[in-house]
Amino acid sequence: MHTLSQLRSGELIGTQRLTLSENLTSFPLEILSLSDSLEILDLSNNQLTSLPKEFAKLKKLKIIFASNNCFETLPEVLGQCDNLEMVGFKSNNINQVPRNSLPTKLRWLILTDNRIEVLPDSLGERPRLQKLALAGNRLTSLPSTLSQLRNLELVRISANNLIECPDQLLRLPKLAWLAFAGNPFSRSQVDLESVPLLSASSFILHDMLGQGASGVISRATWTKKQSTFPDEIAVKVFKGEVTSDGYPEDELQACLKTGNHNNIVRSLAKVKEQGYLALVMTLIPDSFRNLGLPPCFKSCTRDTFPKGFTLSIKQIDKIVRQMEDVFEHLHSNQVCHGDLYAHNTLFDENTNIIFGDFGAATMYHMLSDDQQELIQKIERRALNHFIEDLLSICDEQEQDSLQFKVIEQKIN
Repeated sequence: MHTLSQLRSGELIGTQRLTLSENLTSFPLEILSLSDSLEILDLSNNQLTSLPKEFAKLKKLKIIFASNNCFETLPEVLGQCDNLEMVGFKSNNINQVPRNSLPTKLRWLILTDNRIEVLPDSLGERPRLQKLALAGNRLTSLPSTLSQLRNLELVRISANNLIECPDQLLRLPKLAWLAFAGNPFSRSQVDLESVPLLSASSFILHDMLGQGASGVISRATWTKKQSTFPDEIAVKVFKGEVTSDGYPEDELQACLKTGNHNNIVRSLAKVKEQGYLALVMTLIPDSFRNLGLPPCFKSCTRDTFPKGFTLSIKQIDKIVRQMEDVFEHLHSNQVCHGDLYAHNTLFDENTNIIFGDFGAATMYHMLSDDQQELIQKIERRALNHFIEDLLSICDEQEQDSLQFKVIEQKIN
């Protein structure tokens, strides 16, 4: 985090990344003094409503974050930034996206949790676009031009007002991660067998185990001795009404429809009270750890791994076999996970895996047979990328082995 005083004193000259959060109501023109170096600008958590025309002078800018501000229109000046690739205006009041506001080099657009009803056709004229996050808006349809986005890989359109399944997305050649729950066209029409309903007073939360876009997972114990459930449990308390992936209620429903599988985090019970939604799950043993790390700015949609981390081909083969079984189980229950990644996978020293985080999951039993087949094809791409990413960290001495080539053939 930086300060305005640092900026004004010249202390930040030459910096490549600037973060300012000081309840700003107007854009500090002093930022322009960094035009020769600034690549990442984070103006989140302020009170900004506009950007000046001079903003276009930031010729080296690649990434801008302006979440939690007061913008009602996506600034048109963004479209004049020659090298801008990533635009993040989550949780504003945006209801207008001018056709000229989208940079020509756009790869990553985040407009989650706004008030957008219509998107411009120009969105389909950004051929480098790989990631598109639009959950939590008021969209009733998507531009037909999105069918031109041949490089689009990840899409979030959950929690909107879409009345028809956007077929122009389903046929994109590289789409691998899709979340679309919480729309009129994707509303469930079946009654799910529910897990027990408990009160929040049934357990006590302890240390946090992790958190994602949709909620915080904590270790928990029961307030009273239970005969039905294990003594120690994990509880996921969902955040707010809408997340970057969609509505928490849709995640919970997808978990229930998925059912039980040895390699998927098991749901035990749920809590649904005023302002409080939670899922009680089995506690994963401490011997399990994350298989991967989330994508970075450079990789955009692909997982990353700790430096020096490798797996043997035998370990990869076992992990892949388990994930293939998870994939078959999910789709036999007509659930698209939407976030099939190594960073949502835990593994132990024996390479047993546990797969979780259903924040982007969507039930798709209400779609036509053709659409269901396309959904499965999309998630198959995600599984193929999962396999590719594991092979990329295979021990170098085994990359010419027959077993490596056999696994590699799975993604061809």
